[in-house]
Amino acid sequence: MKSIALILPLLLSLLAARAAEPALTLYNQGFGVVREQIPLDLKEGVNTVSTTEVTAHLEPASVILRDSTGAAELRILEQNYRNDPISQDLLLQHFEGQSIPFQIMRENREAIAIGKIVRAPYVLHGDARGNQPYWQRQMAMVNSSGNQPLIEVDGKLRFGLPGVPLFPALGDDSILKPTLSWTLQSAAASTSPLELAYVSRGFNWEADYNLIGTEKGDEVTLLGWITMRNDSGRGFPDAQIKLVAGDVSKVEDEEIGVSRDRAFSGVMKEEAGVTEKSFDEYHLYTLPRRTTLHDREMKQVEFIRAERVSSRTVYIYNGADINWPQFRNWRREQMRDDQSFGVQSHKEVWVYRELDNKEENGLGLPLPKGTVRFYREDSADRQLEFVGENTIEHTPKGETLKIYTGNAFDLVGERTRTNNVMDAGRSTLTESFEIKLRNHKATPVTIKVVESLYRWPTWEITDSSDTYKKVDSQTMEFLAQLEPGAEKAITYTVRYTW
Repeated sequence: MKSIALILPLLLSLLAARAAEPALTLYNQGFGVVREQIPLDLKEGVNTVSTTEVTAHLEPASVILRDSTGAAELRILEQNYRNDPISQDLLLQHFEGQSIPFQIMRENREAIAIGKIVRAPYVLHGDARGNQPYWQRQMAMVNSSGNQPLIEVDGKLRFGLPGVPLFPALGDDSILKPTLSWTLQSAAASTSPLELAYVSRGFNWEADYNLIGTEKGDEVTLLGWITMRNDSGRGFPDAQIKLVAGDVSKVEDEEIGVSRDRAFSGVMKEEAGVTEKSFDEYHLYTLPRRTTLHDREMKQVEFIRAERVSSRTVYIYNGADINWPQFRNWRREQMRDDQSFGVQSHKEVWVYRELDNKEENGLGLPLPKGTVRFYREDSADRQLEFVGENTIEHTPKGETLKIYTGNAFDLVGERTRTNNVMDAGRSTLTESFEIKLRNHKATPVTIKVVESLYRWPTWEITDSSDTYKKVDSQTMEFLAQLEPGAEKAITYTVRYTW
């Protein structure tokens, strides 16, 4: 009984310490939610409390301060957030128009000169980046050539400081760090810690993936990393970190709500550490253990390791070389009537790596958007060689990852228009094309040939050398199989009517 009495206070202190440790939820849209406990000793009546353990990019309107246990009856009468920590330029601005001593060096000896601060440098008014025009005007003033201190010493003006300024002692209203303070009305005395939560900019995370394959073959190992970045202006020791993947609608000071959740059991097994579950319309990833995230630190954690994943190489030739931004204001009639539109072509055959995000393929979990890098192992010395990279969007379970990794060196395509006849009286346009493909590889390949029917929505193929597939209302595809050293020609004729 005595041992229990000794152990119980220790357990309670450990639980209290764990509750005081911060928790972070990071969003891959440049912000995060901070949650932590603030120890308070309140008396009955009106109390003034403050904390400097907040970020430099806090959104004040998002702050929630509450007693999550319901034990204390509190009212928040006033909340203040100050983000103007004392700096040399701020003190110069504060004493503008007054004379202060400057410490200078004269003949290798320290001396004191009295100088009047005629003009102090302009200081940014907090974090005004949410108001872009105001922020730009502030930055213009900070970067202007006239934003230099102007000091009068011995009746003469000089640009720049004559020495190290020596300021009077700090006043009671001066702050050294961003500070959040409240005026609270408490119905009774209380020592219960309060829960503080707020939205802050300055956080981000992204996923990085490495695909590793042998020199030949389509089985790969997929390694996934979470890369977190903290530029919030504050470090978080021993924090529980969660990550939200998805395109969350974010308006200034908007509260992020919580909805249903569903457990997930897939590739992220207990050994892998990171767990995942659906969360409202997004996906929530939880790191397996608490970790310290310093200010201005980049931290990486492995969250996927999947081996013997089947992939496939897909070659695509889409030969029309159309600079679509140049034609974004064109009407459909202009594309139809301009006989030179769509005639330009290129020879590159694109290389894609495709993976089915399914459990039977060793995957089968939601993959956050990020960069995928592909490596192959050289069979001669077993060294990994980089062979391409690209980005993927958020990819749900069951979808296919399609990763463009570059252009094939030994595959060539050519696209030529062979006929073009417009009959304005009958409202028809007939156009013919020839696509040539050459395989200089030592192995057979299949190339997907993509053709866009861009001139008019109403069309029909009147002649074709090969079978084609209509993909949508303006796209068709051919599949061309080429043996090593072979060349193949595909021809077709399309007739537009309007």
